[in-house]
Amino acid sequence: MKGCNIIVESLKKEGVDTIFGYPGGAIMAIDDALMDEKEIHYILARHEQGATHEADGYARATGKVGVVLATSGPGATNTITGIATAYMDSIPLVVLTGQVPTTLIGNDAFQEADTVGISRPCTKHNFLVKNVSELARTIKEAFYIAKSGKPGPVLIDLPKDVILGESRFVYPKTVELSGYNPTTKGNPHQIEKVAKALLKSKKPLLYIGGGAISSNASGQIAKLANRLQIPAFVTLMGQGVFDPESELLLGMAGMHGTYSSNMAIQNCDFLFSLGARFDDRITGKLDEFAAQAKIAHIDVDPVSIGKNVTTEYPIVGDLKIVLNQILEVVERIAEPVDFYKSKYKKWLETVNRWKTEHRLDYKKNPDVIKPQQAISCLSDILAGKNPIIAVGVGQHQMWAPQYMKLSRPRSFLTSGGLGTMGYGLPAAIGAQTAYRDRIVVDIDGDGSFQMNIQELATIVQEKLKLKIMIINNRYLGMVRQWQNLFFNNRYAHTDMTFQPDFVKVANAYGIEAGRVSKPDELDKAVRTMVEYDGAYLLDVVVDRLENVYPMVPSGAPLDRMILV
Repeated sequence: MKGCNIIVESLKKEGVDTIFGYPGGAIMAIDDALMDEKEIHYILARHEQGATHEADGYARATGKVGVVLATSGPGATNTITGIATAYMDSIPLVVLTGQVPTTLIGNDAFQEADTVGISRPCTKHNFLVKNVSELARTIKEAFYIAKSGKPGPVLIDLPKDVILGESRFVYPKTVELSGYNPTTKGNPHQIEKVAKALLKSKKPLLYIGGGAISSNASGQIAKLANRLQIPAFVTLMGQGVFDPESELLLGMAGMHGTYSSNMAIQNCDFLFSLGARFDDRITGKLDEFAAQAKIAHIDVDPVSIGKNVTTEYPIVGDLKIVLNQILEVVERIAEPVDFYKSKYKKWLETVNRWKTEHRLDYKKNPDVIKPQQAISCLSDILAGKNPIIAVGVGQHQMWAPQYMKLSRPRSFLTSGGLGTMGYGLPAAIGAQTAYRDRIVVDIDGDGSFQMNIQELATIVQEKLKLKIMIINNRYLGMVRQWQNLFFNNRYAHTDMTFQPDFVKVANAYGIEAGRVSKPDELDKAVRTMVEYDGAYLLDVVVDRLENVYPMVPSGAPLDRMILV
């Protein structure tokens, strides 16, 4: 069997039903082999970065491995931003890139690049396949690595002669990798210690990160929180894990987190991190972060534990499995739930007072739409409709989790670690290809949207019913906000007044579109977008100078927030 056919058959063995890609000379044989394949749907992106973000959005929304196919040289290098985005957020991808024939590697051949070398810092692992007989085994290993342990992107570089070579196709049933055996079950001794320390604490707090979504642990987290009456906060990556209507949820924490979340961190005596990595946007000034608390940390990646903060109770393992172990101990040694309602009464009253006295809010203006107002309106209209929300990067990325109520995991897609502008539109496309019967909305900024605007063509070609809501302030808003607060209002190179007419651009691609600029017309415009039977772009013209609050200045402690 030819190498190109081995690749396709191997992907089918892994259950791949969708590939996002862009054709080119080095991978032409793979594209040809996919042309008549009925089990795998090929999504033609308009740029390799778009294809990689689309696979990423597909992976986040479904929990499956996203697959990308790109050619050699510039095709491969165009995927790097998308790969780095997935790597920072622990998203499982397998990226297949073409390469010049093995006999030409190192000779500066046409469209040659050292893809393995370039991608090494931003992949969980990568491969250069030098023999067609290694293809099936390599693909099996790539998928195993991408989805096991701490998930991440894996790249396979495929020289043209390997793709065209021939070998017998035998797909391995198992994978054995020397030195790679992720720990999934927690150490029983540590489990016992953590459970007892948690039950002894007086002001416990749950810290919920993106690992809760990767491990499908939302049920266990809810059970633990409700059983012991422990308040909780979520990170940007943990959106949708915890019931937004629960009295125990304090909202998002960190630089643009709620007052109650940040104050709870600074005043708790036991901080229990569940699949989060204590990144700088959460911790603020490290030596003042949770200074009164003992810290417990569950993570499948041992390198993440103790990297940024001192951890008294480390547990390496899959979050869902470890929480089930902890719940078993809790049920064995804990008091009835009413005991903890009484024990933590003062602590819950305190955090709820912070929550009540410092609710997220903004001042409405009868003459101009506030960005928060637009997102709140969308949230109200989508209530009960089980939407998937993707966002770009900027101010709107912070307003979205602040004002959208999302009650399910895998319903909020964002570039958290890398902060990649241009992520929102292609990620939403990836999610919509997986769930064509669900409402998928890309909430984007006018700057971020233009980074991958070419993917509008992919929406039309795939007949997707994707909704796009542009929060249009004609600025690179987040940078402008920092210029406002820390650079004496010197708006250097952030004015985006010169931009296309997004309605006309959408129409040119064959997408229905509208624009709204008056607050009293907002509700009707958003309903029109949501209810339209097809793709729809809504350009929401908002207050140009609105800032995101609360805000913790970079490097400041969490309790030193700018509230208004």
